[in-house]
Amino acid sequence: MSILSFARSATRARFSATAAIRSSAASVHTLPKLDYAYDALEPHISGEIMTLHHTKHHQTYVNGLNAVEDAYVKTDSTKDRIKLQAALKFNGGGVFKRLYILHLHDSPLKVAIERYFGSLGKLKDKMNTTTAAIQGSGWGWLGYKIRSSVRLRRLTLYPILYTSTAHVPIVGIDIWEHTFYLQYKNVKPDYLNAIWNVVNFKEAEARLVEASN
Repeated sequence: MSILSFARSATRARFSATAAIRSSAASVHTLPKLDYAYDALEPHISGEIMTLHHTKHHQTYVNGLNAVEDAYVKTDSTKDRIKLQAALKFNGGGVFKRLYILHLHDSPLKVAIERYFGSLGKLKDKMNTTTAAIQGSGWGWLGYKIRSSVRLRRLTLYPILYTSTAHVPIVGIDIWEHTFYLQYKNVKPDYLNAIWNVVNFKEAEARLVEASN
């Protein structure tokens, strides 16, 4: 094979590999299927809200993440990639959030809640008060503080992506208006009282055990 033929072959191979990476980048993420029907959380969260949240808002985050990752792959400009970071965080955080069915039992999580808050009821009251005070969109978090004695703490974070490096997220409460407004209008306390009926404490406990280990 001549040097010219070899160069052409190598160039075609490089373009083919790049094209494969770019085409796959646009379809990496898909909308996750829920383990329950949209109306399974009623009367606490309406089927209409869950349908809207999943098929519209969550799907938009998936589409947005695929698009921004595709744009990231297609550019070799460091400046452009830096500009894409905010969109990566915003859409990435939106993709990885879900609502869960209630499950609470005598467990390490229950023991920790009773130890640091007195009872589940007191934890709910404190979390609800903290989260209701958020102005605009954001999240309320119950976090596990690392690099210290075992302790659960309430956090209030505004970004859609959990960014604290000092805490591991255990339970998150979405307070963006699209999560509750169709059903609860502007009455945040009613929504916050209802959301605890669909929190997956089994998943929260798994996060606590993993973080403490």
